Amino acid sequence: MAVLLSRLGTSSARHRFAVLAVWLLVLVAGGAGAATLAGETSTDFAIPGQESTTALERIGEEFGGAAGGVSARVVVVAPEGAQLTTPENAAAVTGLVGTLTGLPGVASATNPLDPAAPGVNAELTTAYSTVSYDAPGGVTPEQREALLSAVEDADGDGGLTVAVTGQAVEEVPAVGGPSEVIGVVVALVVLAVTYGALAVAGMNLMTALVGVGVGVLGITIATGFTDLSSTTPILAAMLGLAVGIDYTLFIVTRHRQELLRGTDVRTSIGLAVGTAGSAVVTAGLTVVIALAGLFVAGIPFLTQMGLAAAGTIVVAVLVALTLVPAVLSLLGQRVLPRRRRTAAAGSPAPARDRGFLAGWIATVTHRPVAWLLLAIVTLAAVAIPVASMRTTLIQTPAEGTSAARADALLAEGFGEGFNGPITVLFEGDGAAAAAAQVGTGLADLDDVAVVAPPVPNADDTAALLTVVPESGPSSEATEQLVTDLRDRLAGVDGVEASVTGATAVSVDVAQSLDEALPVYLLLVVGLALVLLVLVFRSLLVPLVGVLGFLLTIGAALGATVAVFQWGWLADVVNLDSTGPLLSLTPILVIGILFGLAMDYQVFLVSRMHEAHTHGTPPMEAIRTGFRQAAPVVVAAALIMFSVFAGFVPAGEPTIKSIAFALAIGILVDAFVVRMVLVPAALALLGERAWWLPRWLRWLPVLDVEGAALEKDPAAHRERELVGDPR
Repeated sequence: MAVLLSRLGTSSARHRFAVLAVWLLVLVAGGAGAATLAGETSTDFAIPGQESTTALERIGEEFGGAAGGVSARVVVVAPEGAQLTTPENAAAVTGLVGTLTGLPGVASATNPLDPAAPGVNAELTTAYSTVSYDAPGGVTPEQREALLSAVEDADGDGGLTVAVTGQAVEEVPAVGGPSEVIGVVVALVVLAVTYGALAVAGMNLMTALVGVGVGVLGITIATGFTDLSSTTPILAAMLGLAVGIDYTLFIVTRHRQELLRGTDVRTSIGLAVGTAGSAVVTAGLTVVIALAGLFVAGIPFLTQMGLAAAGTIVVAVLVALTLVPAVLSLLGQRVLPRRRRTAAAGSPAPARDRGFLAGWIATVTHRPVAWLLLAIVTLAAVAIPVASMRTTLIQTPAEGTSAARADALLAEGFGEGFNGPITVLFEGDGAAAAAAQVGTGLADLDDVAVVAPPVPNADDTAALLTVVPESGPSSEATEQLVTDLRDRLAGVDGVEASVTGATAVSVDVAQSLDEALPVYLLLVVGLALVLLVLVFRSLLVPLVGVLGFLLTIGAALGATVAVFQWGWLADVVNLDSTGPLLSLTPILVIGILFGLAMDYQVFLVSRMHEAHTHGTPPMEAIRTGFRQAAPVVVAAALIMFSVFAGFVPAGEPTIKSIAFALAIGILVDAFVVRMVLVPAALALLGERAWWLPRWLRWLPVLDVEGAALEKDPAAHRERELVGDPR
C-alpha cells in the first residue's frame, strides 16, 4: 500500500494543476447541483415499523392528511385578572384566528372559544389554536416566518400574551454559525503554532474546507432524492472538518520532516503520502467502518446519518492523498519556516531528544504500573455518572424562543403533561364505543391527569383517545405511563389499540437503540480489531487500544451526563435546561469516537512499530515513536477539540450533547489513553506487545510505516526520476 500511495502522491505533485482543476470542478459542480436539486430535510426521528410510527401513519389514513400533517399551536393568555371570554378579549382571539387562517400554506386554524371544540382551560385564562398546514414535506421558511411575524404582531396587542410552538416553527439547523467559526479560528491558530508558518496553516485549513464543502454539497444534493435528517449535514460537516484538518496535518508534518533531512520536494511528497498517507487511509477506513456500521441498529435515519458522514470522511481522505500533494508541490520549500529553509538544503536535521514530550514519555515508561493505574482509576471515576444516564427524543426549545414561552404558558395553564399527550388509536367496528369503555378505566393509572372523550372518524372504524399525563413529556413517569397503557390495552377485545405520540415514539426509539448497541459494538470493534491486527501484526497492541477506547467512551458519556442531565457547569456550555440526553447521543458518540480514537492509535503506535521494526529495543522504540508522533497528535487533538467544542455553545439541542461528548472524548483519548495508558501498557508488555501467533503470520502486510519504499528498488528509481530539481 505504501508504494501505491507514494506513486499517487508523486503523480498528484507532478500533475498539480490538473489535480487542482479537477477538485475545483467537483466543488463548482457540487454547488450547482445543491442549488438546483436540493430538497427539504426532516426533523422526524421516527422508526418505520414501530407501533408508535405505524399508528401515526394509520391516523393520517383514517382521519385525513391534516391529522398527521405539520401543525403549530398558537397560545393565547389573557391579561392578569381577566378572562378570554370577555367581549374585548374574545374579539381579539377571533381576529387572531382569522389572521392565522389567511397565512400562506395554512389549511385551517381552530378557534379555541368555539363551544363545539373548545381549546381553553377551566379558568378561561389560557387557550390555544391549532394551526394545520397543507405541507406534506414541511413548511417553507417563508411560511414559518409569516406565522412567527403574525404571532409577534399579536403579542401584547390589547394586553394578550401570544406565543407559538410546534413542528411548523422548528427551524432546520444551519451549518456555519458564529461558534463554529470560532472553533475553526482556534484550529487555525493551533496549526500556525505547529507549523510556524501562517501560509501552511491556511493551506491546511483550506484543503480541509474543500473536502467538507464537497461532502456537504453532496449531502445537500441527496436531500432532493431521499428524506434525510436535518442533523445529517451538521454531523458530516463537524466530522469532515475535524478529520480533514488532521489528515492533512499528518501528511504535511511528515513532508516537512523529510525536507529537513535534505530530501527534494517531490521525493519528499511521495515519501510523506506513502508513509503518513498509509496511516491516513487506515485511520479513515476505521472511521468509515464505525460510521457505516450504524446500519446494524436497523434505524433508517441513523443509517443515513452514518453513511453520509462516512462519505464525507472518504472525501477527506481523497483530498489528503491528492489535493494536498498538489498544493505542497506548488509551495515547494515554502512549507518550512524561512529560518529553516537553508538548513533543509544542507545536512539532515538532528533528532530532537529533549523537550517536554520527551521528558513526559520517559517519566511514563519509567514507572508504567503507577501511571497505568492512575489513568484507569481517573477515567473510571469520570465514567460513574453513566449509570444514571437517561435518553429521549423529545427536545426542549431553546430558552428565549417563542416555542419555549408557548410551552411554559401551556404547562402553566393546562398542566405539565399537556405538552406531551399520549394518543391511543382504536381500530375496528364500533371503535368509538370501545374507546369510551376502555377510557373510563385508564384514569386510575399512575400519572394520568385527564382522559379526553374519544374522537371517532367518519365511518366509526377508528377512534382517537387522548391521555394527558400529570408529568412532562420527557419525565420517567410519562415514559412509564406509555408502558402501562400498552400493558392495559393488550387485553382489549374486538378492536386493535395502538399507543402513539411523541413520548411513545421516543420510548420505541430508545428500546431499538438499546437492543442494537451490543450488536453494533461487537461488529465495529471486531472489524476494527482485525484491521489493527493487520496494521501492527500484533494481538496485544490492538487489544490495548480497544480497551483504552472503552474507558474513553465511559469518561465522555459520564461527563456529558454530569453536565447535560445533572446540570454541572451548565453555564459553561450555554445550556438552557437540563434533562435526558438525546437518544442518538450514545450510539453516535461510540461510533464516531471509536474511529477517531483508532486514528490516534494508528498514528502514534505506527511510529513505535516502525522504530521496533528497524531493530530498536521495545522500550526505546516506544520513546522514539512517541517523540516523533506525539507533537502531531497533540496538535491534531487540540484541533479536533476546537472544532467539536465550536458546535456546543450554539444552542442547537440536536447536536449540542453529541459535540460536547466528542470534544471531551477527544481530550481524554489523546491526552490520557494514548499518551499515558497505551505507552505504559506497552512498556509493561515489552517484546510481547509485538507478538503474533504463528498461525496468524499468513496475514497480509499493510505496511503503514512504508518499509516497502526502502526495500523496493523500483520505487527508489521512480523517486529519482521525478525528483524536483529545485
